[in-house]
Amino acid sequence: MEQLKFQALLSLIIPPVVALIKDYYHVDEIAATEQFYESRVYSLLEQEWTKFWHYSALTLFNMYVEEKETGDFVIPEEAG
Repeated sequence: MEQLKFQALLSLIIPPVVALIKDYYHVDEIAATEQFYESRVYSLLEQEWTKFWHYSALTLFNMYVEEKETGDFVIPEEAG
C-alpha cells in the first residue's frame, strides 16, 4: 500500500479508537490519544506490514485494553 494511502487510512482508524479509550477510561481526548500512541497496539498498527489496519476500531480498542490491563494482548488470528 502506498504510504500516503496508508497514512490516510490511519487517520480514519485512530479517532474512533481514541474515542473509545476516552469514554472507557474517563480521560480527555489528549490523554486518550497519548496513551494509545504509547501502546504496543498502536506501534504495530502504524506498521503497514502487520495488517492491523484491517481490524475494527472496537477490536483495536479491546486489544489496547487487554494490553493496558495485562501487559500483553492476543492478536485475533492467533487466538485459539
